[in-house]
Amino acid sequence: MRRAGLLAAMVLVSATVICAAQHGSEPAPSPPTNRPYTNGQIGPTAVWNATPEILKRVYGVCDKGKGHNYDDCFMAHMSTGGASPEAVHITRLMYKTLGEVAIVTDFTEAGPVGMARVEFPLRAADNSGFLLVNGVPKVLDVDNLDRLNRGAMDVTPQFQAVKQRYPAANVWPGDRSGSVWPQAKPLPDGGTRIVIGYPILDGCQTCAHVGLALFGWDFDANGKFVKTTYIPIPPPLKKLRRGEAPPSTTEPAPPSAPGPYL
Repeated sequence: MRRAGLLAAMVLVSATVICAAQHGSEPAPSPPTNRPYTNGQIGPTAVWNATPEILKRVYGVCDKGKGHNYDDCFMAHMSTGGASPEAVHITRLMYKTLGEVAIVTDFTEAGPVGMARVEFPLRAADNSGFLLVNGVPKVLDVDNLDRLNRGAMDVTPQFQAVKQRYPAANVWPGDRSGSVWPQAKPLPDGGTRIVIGYPILDGCQTCAHVGLALFGWDFDANGKFVKTTYIPIPPPLKKLRRGEAPPSTTEPAPPSAPGPYL
């Protein structure tokens, strides 16, 4: 494909494609009701659906204190807002890894690991997050961009074309506030790949979207994190002229909606 056409396709950001890539297209299966979540494993009992009113009440208690650690105060008073002992325990467990307070708002299984939607109630902005849990390591934040194996993406002609036009373009954390789970795909060795989308933004978090990158978070059959894998998105189908035959190909059909292809 000519560079101009490819770049135009990459810059035409489609909300449909972004939503499907970042949040998946099919719900993940519900967790089995007979599975025990022991030894600090994150499960359905860790969910705490705190309303804004409940959070405001906890904030009010901690705002009155002086000389204390606000994070500790919040976790200590979660139970007054209806959080279960399991929810409080898991928040403390995640705090040791993340270094900030996170509460689980939804959970489901994904092969040997779990997926947890979380809220960061003490952040000023970007409160939604997405964690891969119960594997090795116990907690992985998909927006820890240091985990992304970017080498395969950086050398592609597509990404090079974007960088040529937008020198400040880079991978940024995604919007994790959706309600549809990412795709979890089986790997040949019995492991699982969880596909996560990341926006390519023109230099800042509020700058223009100029592309989209997909990475698979790969786990072995025992839930041990192995690596992240860059997943190329096929280019859009070429429009045919009248009477022109489509090219012969065995490649899978690309998404029907226009969008950025990295």
